[in-house]
Amino acid sequence: MDAFFASVEQLTRPTLRGRPVLVGGLGGRGVVAGASYEARVFGARSAMPMHQARRQVGAGAVVLPPRGVVYGLASRRVFDTVRAKVPVLEQLSYDEAFGEPPELAGASAAEVEGFCQQLRADVRDVTGLVASVGAGSGKQIAKIASGLAKPDGVRVVPRNEESTLLAGLPVRRLWGIGPVAEDRLHRLGIETIGALAALTEREVADVLGATVGPALHRLARGVDDRPVAENAPAKQISAESTFAEDLITLAQLREAIGPIGDHAHRRLEKDGRGARTITVKLKRSDMSTLTRSATLPYATTEAATLIGTARRLLLDPVEIGPVRLVGVGFSGLTEVRQEPLFTDPELAMEETSDAGVPATLSDVAAAAPAWRIGDDVRHAAHGHGWVQGAGHGVMTVRFETRASGPGTARTFPVDDPALTRANPVDSLDWPDYVEAMGREPSAPAGEDVPGR
Repeated sequence: MDAFFASVEQLTRPTLRGRPVLVGGLGGRGVVAGASYEARVFGARSAMPMHQARRQVGAGAVVLPPRGVVYGLASRRVFDTVRAKVPVLEQLSYDEAFGEPPELAGASAAEVEGFCQQLRADVRDVTGLVASVGAGSGKQIAKIASGLAKPDGVRVVPRNEESTLLAGLPVRRLWGIGPVAEDRLHRLGIETIGALAALTEREVADVLGATVGPALHRLARGVDDRPVAENAPAKQISAESTFAEDLITLAQLREAIGPIGDHAHRRLEKDGRGARTITVKLKRSDMSTLTRSATLPYATTEAATLIGTARRLLLDPVEIGPVRLVGVGFSGLTEVRQEPLFTDPELAMEETSDAGVPATLSDVAAAAPAWRIGDDVRHAAHGHGWVQGAGHGVMTVRFETRASGPGTARTFPVDDPALTRANPVDSLDWPDYVEAMGREPSAPAGEDVPGR
């Protein structure tokens, strides 16, 4: 799928079509989760600090918080559509999967291209979203080809053209070559996949290791017989880091857990499910390990809620001793998620009363700002919309969905009783599909709605 998160926002909020959209964290340490192609022309990209992306795009940037529940449902419908033609899919994330249609065995390049073009047309007709498709004799070539096909295209690489294609590509384009391996190869003057393929197996093993090296060498030579198979869903998603010097204060731990939690959260978003249980792992300088866990009342993909909970689980090194490793894990993974009921989930997890006693959730909800940009709302007369701006006691709402076309904007007092929180899924305007999945298309805010 092309620029999936931003494309879903442009699909469900038609006013944003053709505009530079950035999806990600809105705070000072926010990271870009997705950028539309209109934003990418300015250099914005996924995993970039949001403040940098906003600066590069300029005043025209539209910055929105992620709506995981909407992306999850859109992804499911995309791959339901694909499965009608390709029954077995190896799904890598919300927006990427491998397929190996049996009827294409032995097909010509022209026949494969026709199949891919029809597949793209089906996805667009059913969902309104744009896909690019790459095809080749194995996963490696197909993945590279799909990147070359973007945006909005098809690239078929015949077997007799694979070596030529691979030879000229940067070595980083090889699936499995990360920044560390790339740096090692560059220091040896190996810049392209062709140069890597020209090494002997022993030379590759010396540089990249006896296990990984030979596998990457085969891929560089176009040898890839890995089958397409349905993935068994992971039970836990985690990230951890060992520090050069032990952490000896709680402040150091709190600072360190942010990037680690962000890494685990990015992996969670790629998985496409929400998490209920958060676990923090602390390895002390004597190599003993402590773990603490907390379980939320609902599954979520909201970074502030998950990482805020992880921070609450930390133990003070003054009490437990110096810490050399910190890990964050998410488990209780499920496709059924609930959007946070608060504008600032981290505030909800960490705010305390004046007496030093943790505030109740209702206390925090009452204190938190009512609305934020990107929230889905429903008005008694105007229907479904989203918040374009809020402040000084008023809010501007754009009333539109996928099916409505660009909508009108209206301004209301923030406490207007005609405005209520809406199920973000309603912005897709797929009531028949939602009902077919056994879910209600919408429900009043505050109810435990599957997919919210």
